[in-house]
Amino acid sequence: MAESPVLKRVRKIVEPIASDLQLHLYDIEQRGGTLRITLDTFPGSPGSVDLAQLALATRLISREFDHEDPMPGKYTLEVSSPGVERNLRLPEHFQREIGKVITVRLANVEAAERRLEGELIAADQTTITLRVAATKKTPAADRVIEIAGIDRAKTVFVWGPAPKPGSKGSKKAGTSSAAAPEETASADAAIAPTVHDELDDGMFEELEDDDEFDDIDEFDDVEDEDDPEDETDDDESKEPS
Repeated sequence: MAESPVLKRVRKIVEPIASDLQLHLYDIEQRGGTLRITLDTFPGSPGSVDLAQLALATRLISREFDHEDPMPGKYTLEVSSPGVERNLRLPEHFQREIGKVITVRLANVEAAERRLEGELIAADQTTITLRVAATKKTPAADRVIEIAGIDRAKTVFVWGPAPKPGSKGSKKAGTSSAAAPEETASADAAIAPTVHDELDDGMFEELEDDDEFDDIDEFDDVEDEDDPEDETDDDESKEPS
């Protein structure tokens, strides 16, 4: 699917910023009044994108949009990571996930055959090959699907099996046990951080300090309700002692 001229301008701005932050521009989508930019680590890189990286990327992208003004009108800029169950839209998305289980919803197909799930065993620029498991009514088969005919696709995250009763990972009376390291990491990875920024014709207020994220709601300071000094009247606190 060819990108619109607007998204091409956006890509030209975002790719150098992502590269400087050692991140990969995974995808760009425009849906209504929302411009969604998805950033990821490069294939084979350890770890994942965190909220601090997304916050910094949002600020840098917003500033460049202010100068270049690639999108007309008012819109919401959304910068996020793909998450543990990532959307697959472009040929390179499918090529990166070969060997994993994915779910596919087909377009212009009867409801009974619209949803498929299986192992992605091959992908090129126009098609994917999905190995669908056998069911009571149909045998196992490899399905070749046109990417252009896919309405929506995403990877399927498979949680590890629960600990067996009596094993080290199970809970016993009078004792507590922590989740296995793999389960803890998986649970943390299931949260896809997202940073939003409201833009009007690409304009926004410049930040006074580049080293802090005071403009982001998630980083607002919370007052200590238990501190008795906070209960004093604001006007009295301003009077010299």
